[in-house]
Amino acid sequence: MAAENPLNAAASPPGGDIPLQGESAGAPAPRSLEDQLRQAGLEVLGSCQKMSGRGPALLQHSALLEDFTMKELDTLGEAMLLIRAQPGQVLIAEGDAGDWLLLLLSGTVDVTKTTPAGDDDPGAQDNKSRLGVTTEGAVLGEMSMFDRDVRYATCTAIDAVEAAVLSRAAIGQLIRQHPGVGAKLMVKITQLLAQRLRNTSNRLVRLLQKR
Repeated sequence: MAAENPLNAAASPPGGDIPLQGESAGAPAPRSLEDQLRQAGLEVLGSCQKMSGRGPALLQHSALLEDFTMKELDTLGEAMLLIRAQPGQVLIAEGDAGDWLLLLLSGTVDVTKTTPAGDDDPGAQDNKSRLGVTTEGAVLGEMSMFDRDVRYATCTAIDAVEAAVLSRAAIGQLIRQHPGVGAKLMVKITQLLAQRLRNTSNRLVRLLQKR
């Protein structure tokens, strides 16, 4: 019998996920991750088995994967879904809920943030600012995956994109079944979050110094 895809654990009872607060036993079962991605218009290609087949360049280009071995990379890939997006397609939408992150495997993604128009001009339109352009190896959406808050920015495919999707539920199952790989993954994600916080703090300091 085929093994259960850990990403389907998003619809399983509590215990198959990282512990959450405020969940009700009588609440309806959430949609599976595959359904969420397909409803967003993304093409779901199955699991990322044999991710090592993409070559050592993936490890070199990704801060998330740089300390993984090829065998560990395959173990991680089995817990992830492979998706494809076409140019102009939104992978992550600002304001949406989401408990998963994206690891870019190929292609380029534009990251933008909407700034509301000022109250002094009711007729003005919201402004969209570019936060950056990301390429192979980048991780997107990890903050919302952890805190279940809404997405901070919108990520749009500039050209054809392939990405690996990792959910909270899959991380929980990975930690139980492959604790070494799960622990290494959590350390790397924590380092990414710390680096982004440091970068944000540095930008804030520079802005204050210009005043």
